[in-house]
Amino acid sequence: MFTIKNEQITQTKMDALLIGLFDKPLKFDGVLQPLDGAFSGGLTELVKNGDVSAKKEHTSVIPSFGHIPTKRLVTAGLGKEKEADFHVIHKAVTKAAKQSKSYGLQSLAIALDSFVTENVTAVEAAEAVMEALFMARFRYNGYRTPGNEPETHVTAIDVYTEADAAEIKAACEVGRAMAEGTNTAIRLTATPPNMMTAGDLAHHAETLAEQYGFDVEVLEREDMEKIGMGAFLAVAQGSTEPPKMITLKYNPTDAWEDVLTFVGKGVTFDTGGYSIKPKDGIVGMKTDMGGAAAVLGAMEIIGKLRPDRPVMAVIPATDNVISANAFKPDDVITSLSGKTIEVKNTDAEGRLVLADAITYAKQQRAGKLIDVATLTGGVVIALGKDKTGAMTNNEPFFEEVLQASHEAGEMIWQLPLTDYDKKRIRNSDVADLNNSPGRDGHAIMGGGFIGEFAENTPWVHLDIAGSAELTPGVMTRTLAILALSDQSE
Repeated sequence: MFTIKNEQITQTKMDALLIGLFDKPLKFDGVLQPLDGAFSGGLTELVKNGDVSAKKEHTSVIPSFGHIPTKRLVTAGLGKEKEADFHVIHKAVTKAAKQSKSYGLQSLAIALDSFVTENVTAVEAAEAVMEALFMARFRYNGYRTPGNEPETHVTAIDVYTEADAAEIKAACEVGRAMAEGTNTAIRLTATPPNMMTAGDLAHHAETLAEQYGFDVEVLEREDMEKIGMGAFLAVAQGSTEPPKMITLKYNPTDAWEDVLTFVGKGVTFDTGGYSIKPKDGIVGMKTDMGGAAAVLGAMEIIGKLRPDRPVMAVIPATDNVISANAFKPDDVITSLSGKTIEVKNTDAEGRLVLADAITYAKQQRAGKLIDVATLTGGVVIALGKDKTGAMTNNEPFFEEVLQASHEAGEMIWQLPLTDYDKKRIRNSDVADLNNSPGRDGHAIMGGGFIGEFAENTPWVHLDIAGSAELTPGVMTRTLAILALSDQSE
């Protein structure tokens, strides 16, 4: 896939050559000087005419007209050099890749050193370019009948750089892995609910385990009944689809301790149960397993890049539907932890399945917990769709997650959880907890409810109800980056 070359970029014979342009003002000097020479100064003329620009995210696709062996030149505007960073490069390459996708390019050359600055190393640039390239060129075709669209898969990439070839190739693989894990999360979320059941999620997890050497466990309904997963089973009891409690374990060490654990909400379709959603709100509820998809995407990245720390994924998978057997408002259920729950709203089901998943993860020696869930519409009202809502019981751990989110370019915003909030969650005349104590502070009530089961284990809650709609696959890279981070620092 990747070939690293220390040659002049004008010699490439790939379908296209991608270059980065900085506005300083734009001149074809340094690594790009031979390119302008090959075009007999024609690129400089295109800059003067405005056809080529170094402004942020300005892209262009230019025929080579035989000036160089490659068919097309693709430019990515990066803005001012001193302001460039990983995310500036990522956005520019994303736009350039999308613009050039319609040409059906199957081989690509990259002038990597044209993306390098004093603030961005060649390794960082390689990761950013490859991650953006493979994410931008991914397309979920679903179940459309095949058409005559051009092939969009890149099968060969030449990287032109003076940097160390082994380091650059490794960086390219990191960027590709991050992209492919995110693309997997997008594909899982977009799959229709009749083709992405709890059993299908379990099968995907088993495939990952076989491919990357994970330990895998899938609890069936009877297994969960034996150990008392009453909260999860209450949500699942209305469905004819068998529920699955899925666990994946990655352990590169001799010990199983301080285990970083991801818990992903895997509600494969949510009708709201007897607290049924309106007709407009029920469409699109196939995406209610977006948390599970993000966790599985992150585990794929972990399997490819092999961090030094143990990581566990726990996914409660079921749908939430209406039938004669479905659970009802006013029911009281007993969770795996032993805590009883008064059901006020069957559409507040995500916190119920996560309650038992969190407890089960703790029983499997989770050291630090992150739950990821399309949990509440309230987080969209509070924060909009470009931010993930977060809550925590441990500020140092939250800072680790926050740093990972910055590196991924996935914004999270911490919501408060006060003693008053906790009192409301515990406000029930017949049970220990109330699963829906009111609309005000709805996102906090949902996250705070899950926190009742995390208890003293370091925990971060990520509500992606809005951000997953705006950016499918969100939090996949944040989780992976956290797992890959150097814990010795």
